[in-house]
Amino acid sequence: MNTNLLVGGIFGAVAVTAAGSYAGYTTLVENKKPQFAEVIESQPITETYYTDRQECYDEVVQHQAEVKDGNQVTGTVIGAVLGAVIGKQVGGGNGKKLATVAGAAAGGYAGNKVQKNMQQKDVYTTTEQRCNTVQDPHQKITGYSVTYQLDGKTETIVMDHKPESTIPVENGQLVLSAPASEKSETTQL
Repeated sequence: MNTNLLVGGIFGAVAVTAAGSYAGYTTLVENKKPQFAEVIESQPITETYYTDRQECYDEVVQHQAEVKDGNQVTGTVIGAVLGAVIGKQVGGGNGKKLATVAGAAAGGYAGNKVQKNMQQKDVYTTTEQRCNTVQDPHQKITGYSVTYQLDGKTETIVMDHKPESTIPVENGQLVLSAPASEKSETTQL
């Protein structure tokens, strides 16, 4: 047998064995790399917005009635007449005349004040509706602050959807796209 052929065969067998061992080792090392990152914490990031609405209520309001006799002439005249009648009952002669005039003056003054007081108390009430614009706060989730662990390192990223307990990894990079079912959802608080 030819030694070259024998040495070539042994060399070939060793080369094939070495190549197979390297491929197996590479596959073993690749399989040991994590294929998922572990999610440690996921916090929603929210944005506050406001909507306007009308808030109305009824309020009882008192109004002064319209005064038809602003100078209280009617009260003054009635008071003067009554005062004069009462004054005429007192005294005699010139004293009677003086008592009548004094009674008319005092009665006129009193009648004026009585009518003025009655006019001030003459009020009516109405119910009026009052409205105010109030703003109601709402919160909308705009993303998630996600803390994860990969290859012994802890990092934080922002994602547009809530992750599950793990995040897929391809070629050492996180796969951040949302599953098809989550992309159509909008979350409101």
